[in-house]
Amino acid sequence: MPDRDDFEDYKDEAYFEGRGSESVFAASRLRDPVSALPTRKPLILARHESVTDAVRAMKSEKRGVVVVTGDGSSSGPIAGIFTERDVLLRIVDGGRNPATLPLGDVMTADPECLREDQSIAEVLELMSVGGFRHVPIVDAAQRPVFVVSVRDIVQLLSESFAHEVLNRGTDRTHEREGG
Repeated sequence: MPDRDDFEDYKDEAYFEGRGSESVFAASRLRDPVSALPTRKPLILARHESVTDAVRAMKSEKRGVVVVTGDGSSSGPIAGIFTERDVLLRIVDGGRNPATLPLGDVMTADPECLREDQSIAEVLELMSVGGFRHVPIVDAAQRPVFVVSVRDIVQLLSESFAHEVLNRGTDRTHEREGG
């Protein structure tokens, strides 16, 4: 049987389907620094700002997380993180008024963070072990740089395995239940 290297010019042929760069994803992409993920600047608010301000900012920017610093700027160290999950578990479930409630009272203080030079595998491990949907990424001075979300990881996987995702089958006869 011919060696794969004999056909280097024919990588897109059916012979190599499923044996291309997708198969080396785990060995290479997971070692990439977290900065290789698609990122956006984080939403940053001050600890004295209200939960309502945070929810409005998250809704307006279509995000599920706000990073909290002492003064609401990116020049200070991260003080906490506030997520849509906090809205449900710490505010709605507790019967608290979001209009008068400061973020500092309901945020997760001193969240686990990773540095920009740490790997995608380290983010995945932290998300898995900690049960986190968002991981703040900070610089050497603990200032927020961006936040990695589960959505960012899914996007990376979708792009890395585009063929498998786009060609997963078209049988969609079953009824969808729930959201």
